[in-house]
Amino acid sequence: MSSTSTTPMEDTIREKITTAFSPSTLIIRNDSHKHAHHAAMQGVASKETHFHVTITSSAFQSKMQAARHRMVYALLKDEMSREGGIHALQLRTRTPEEEEREKARQSQA
Repeated sequence: MSSTSTTPMEDTIREKITTAFSPSTLIIRNDSHKHAHHAAMQGVASKETHFHVTITSSAFQSKMQAARHRMVYALLKDEMSREGGIHALQLRTRTPEEEEREKARQSQA
């Protein structure tokens, strides 16, 4: 039985990031509904244009945030350049060690 996904862009993002970065944490939030009223989005049929993505991966070890973000943008360049593709991508990238430090800080708060 073949089923067509209702979230093909999110599926593509998840597949590409999982393959490229083997993340220990991957959270993809579709924020497109928050931006549907924007002028730039008028007439765009896609409901998958704005994403907030949190990635924890050792692939980001010893890289600055800007370099990490470039890695993700390069990975998703086709999806970002496509008509009706990703219009906005908000990223949160961290290493497993950074995630652990963050969790430790939150538990102390």
